[in-house]
Amino acid sequence: MSRKMRFAPVILCGTVLTGSLYGCGNASDTAATESPATASETTTQSYDGNVDEYACTEAEPSDSYVPVNSSKNIFGNNNEETFVYEDAEECADVYGCYPDYFYTEPNTESYDKPEENGYNLVATNPLSTFAADVDTASYTNIRRMIEDGYTLNEIDTQAVRPEEFINYFSYNLNNPGAGEKFGITTEISKCPWNEDHELMFVGMKTREIDLEEAPMSNLVFLIDVSGSMSDENKLPLLQKSFKELVDNLPDKGTISIVTYSGCEKVVLSGESMSNKKKLKKAIDSLVADGCTNGEAGIQKAYEIAKDNYIENGINRVILATDGDLNVGISSPAELERFIEGKKDDGVFLSVLGFGDGNYKDDRLEKLADCGNGNYSYIDSFYEGKKVLVDEMGSTLITIAKDVKYQVEFNPGRVNAYRLIGYENRLMDDADFNDDTKDGGEIGAGHSVVALYEIIPVGSKSEISLKYQNGKQNVDTCATEFSDEYATVSVRYKEPDADKSKLFSIVVNDSAYDTEGSENIRFAGMVAEFAMILGDSEFKGTATYDDILDNYKKLSTRDEYRDEFNQLVRMMAKRS
Repeated sequence: MSRKMRFAPVILCGTVLTGSLYGCGNASDTAATESPATASETTTQSYDGNVDEYACTEAEPSDSYVPVNSSKNIFGNNNEETFVYEDAEECADVYGCYPDYFYTEPNTESYDKPEENGYNLVATNPLSTFAADVDTASYTNIRRMIEDGYTLNEIDTQAVRPEEFINYFSYNLNNPGAGEKFGITTEISKCPWNEDHELMFVGMKTREIDLEEAPMSNLVFLIDVSGSMSDENKLPLLQKSFKELVDNLPDKGTISIVTYSGCEKVVLSGESMSNKKKLKKAIDSLVADGCTNGEAGIQKAYEIAKDNYIENGINRVILATDGDLNVGISSPAELERFIEGKKDDGVFLSVLGFGDGNYKDDRLEKLADCGNGNYSYIDSFYEGKKVLVDEMGSTLITIAKDVKYQVEFNPGRVNAYRLIGYENRLMDDADFNDDTKDGGEIGAGHSVVALYEIIPVGSKSEISLKYQNGKQNVDTCATEFSDEYATVSVRYKEPDADKSKLFSIVVNDSAYDTEGSENIRFAGMVAEFAMILGDSEFKGTATYDDILDNYKKLSTRDEYRDEFNQLVRMMAKRS
């Protein structure tokens, strides 16, 4: 829940405002949007330091505007009623599209996660197919909640995506060989939360690239400047983070800045990266104000990216927002259809989430997944520097697109398996060989880790079939492939290609280690933590104390792992 109260000057003319007031930027996604609204006119000009000179025709909001219920207003009065305003003017009169009211924010954060992956019997379903995912937003968003004092019961289980917890951290993975796109690391060990099961670790790493040697860049900063972005952990943090990015970019290529609130504005178009003073001055000039027409901003950003397109270069839109769209497209399904129509232009997408209280994680994740993009949540300047500076290559430079995994398990060794996380990235088995089906995007220096909990053949928890006899196939595989657990296949496309490439690796007995390396042990701890927070039905004997005890045995630590350990301690004290 939101624990923050925003204060701003307000003049009360004779009466006390007793309703819970908040800007149109904080509207719920229950806002009806019969048809997308776009700005009727946009003026594009070179930034000269005076943001007020930018002409902007406000987009007309939807015909029906339904603000979200307020849980409690600033005067302590519960407000359970939903107010419906039939036109934009009435909404603006009562709620205002400007951040100059005094109010508390109701928690209108929204999350969406499919049902948790269960076990698949290898005899009948030997293939596990999913798209690669390098997003990390779920971990940093949950970190923000924990640091804000949330208890276990207050954390929305839908916000917990285990693969984004696991992939937030660095692991000691094999580098790609000469002429290879990826390095693959596999390992099998005992499962820390179920003694009858085993854990299989599959890690893939790309080669890092020096940005000085990278192609020219065409970057478009698409920045939400609606009223809901006025909090310190939103636009001010965004500005500080983006200026740090500008300072660390090489002087090769261009940067454009597009903003959106009630309408979109092109603050800069195709400005040289070498003109850092002008770029940072433009970023500093931004002010949060107005409603949130994200659709118009996205359209304009892709238009500007296309205008400045660099052949064989880095072409990317970087969207920074709290995701609270209340004008134009607002539902996840509409956003998916919209962004899928944009990604074939050779422009990739990075999504950066900011803020709390009205945060719309479901929309931002959908945008990134459908736009050949990556998704991060920025909860501090420290995290902004990590994503935009320390990991700049992986954030900006695409090494491979439409990356898909397919793991075939050997029924002679593995009775059943379940993929931990990746529920939003599962694919039909037939989609693996279909180049028209999208996978995930991987950047330079990125690593992707997947964990499988497996039930070995002969385990006490082995699943048996009563009516279907798969014994003959199991016996054959046990004889012919006696030392193999699985075959891991990866299919991917070059960033500018339409035809995929394929490579495979066998996971055999040499990958098994009873104690496990620090890779699989730490990844297991992170998975345990995510399963506890997400109230997984498969968490078994996982406890905070178990994680803390196992962390003490690690010799490889860094500031991010130590911070993880501290988060576990904080939750243990609240349990």
